[in-house]
Amino acid sequence: MPQGITTLAADAPALSAANTGFMLICSALVMLMTPALAFFYGGMVRVKSTLNMLMMSFISLGIVTILWVLYGFSIAFGTDSGSLIGWSSDYVGLSGIGITELWDGYTVPVYVFAVFQLMFAIITPALISGALADRVKFTAWALFVALWATVVYFPVAHWVWGSGGWLFEMGVIDFAGGTAVHINAGAAALGVILVIGKRVGFKKDPMRPHSLPLVMLGAGLLWFGWFGFNAGSWLGNDDGVGAVMFVNTQVATAAAMLAWLAYEKIRHGAFTTLGAASGAVAGLVAITPAGGSCSPLGAIAIGAIAGLLCAMAVGLKYRFGYDDSLDVIGVHLVGGVIGSLLVGFFATGGVQSDAKGLFYGGGLEQLGKQATGVVAVFAYSLVASALLALVIDKTMGMRVSEDDEVRGIDQVEHAETAYDFSGAGGGAGSRRTLTGALPPVGDDTADTARAGNEKAPGSDAPGTKAPGGKATDKKVDA
Repeated sequence: MPQGITTLAADAPALSAANTGFMLICSALVMLMTPALAFFYGGMVRVKSTLNMLMMSFISLGIVTILWVLYGFSIAFGTDSGSLIGWSSDYVGLSGIGITELWDGYTVPVYVFAVFQLMFAIITPALISGALADRVKFTAWALFVALWATVVYFPVAHWVWGSGGWLFEMGVIDFAGGTAVHINAGAAALGVILVIGKRVGFKKDPMRPHSLPLVMLGAGLLWFGWFGFNAGSWLGNDDGVGAVMFVNTQVATAAAMLAWLAYEKIRHGAFTTLGAASGAVAGLVAITPAGGSCSPLGAIAIGAIAGLLCAMAVGLKYRFGYDDSLDVIGVHLVGGVIGSLLVGFFATGGVQSDAKGLFYGGGLEQLGKQATGVVAVFAYSLVASALLALVIDKTMGMRVSEDDEVRGIDQVEHAETAYDFSGAGGGAGSRRTLTGALPPVGDDTADTARAGNEKAPGSDAPGTKAPGGKATDKKVDA
């Protein structure tokens, strides 16, 4: 509802069964994105870290759900306090909400809005996990998720989307999470890896993805679930804005995938499946804040720009020496910044609001607002996340030992392996292999190179193979 408009009782919205059903479906789609992310990340790590990577996403489903019910929804969407956090006692434990009570100004129940936003809260810390692959204690990670959701995500969600939140009141446009989700998670990833350091063998040993089919499955499910993530964020279908966002989501994702692949072919000489998956995710990230304010042509431009720049950005970790294992910074942080800033150029003023970007005669005003949102969320999340990681590291220790990291975090933290070649099951202790038939669990000599993550074909990263060139035969522990 536009700010400052008061409706008469007779004009008050009534519960819409259609919108309510639609939002419940969208909530389920967004929930699916967290297991999809687990598959996406799980395929990109080495064999010995697969289960840990899956669990780092799955544990967020448990922890954040409970915290959201207890107090998270109240902090994020309760009555504003100082433009920084919210609080409403009726939302604590979701105990004071009527079953047909409507979210203010909309035709869906508060319960539906709460569960939809819960799914955003779940996936955001899970995104961070990709930067920390192979080296973080599971108990430390679980504690970090709980603290980070409380200290960072819940307040930032209020800034961006809560009535009275300072970025919301300023007019920063973030349709579905460019700042609150992707920049927030990307900045947190950078803060944590600066504290915990690099993986053993970073820039020396090949660290190739063990299952590209699993990566593609995860990417496809993310693409599917993202329609609920984006189109559902309008909370209904009454005015066509959600439909525009649905179309723009598809268009931008396609453009980003093609742009990433084109860059890969020109730069490295090959079209890779991992490049296609990464490009698609980059487009999904970039259109998330912008898709409700631009046209489909604008979405093509946003997607193409994001695909190109994110493909270039994933190599920055080699130049600057930070170990972003699965390119959370290169894809989610950079993609979120691109999408958020490009609102200031491509907003037409004819979709979700009348705010216009530079290319549509709006001048620099909206771009300035978008830049403020980007800088504020980045700075707060970076500093707060680094401090949380530092406290955990100094108290209980955040990293596994070097020996345990080399051995394999799956065995150390979960007493399981992802793949059992003995035929005896996948439980603890089943690490035997078929003698002379298959490599031991954890051997990655048959894995394909990580294009865009551990440098693409034609680069100078260890363990890669240039088209027509000689592949390395160095054998390392996976």
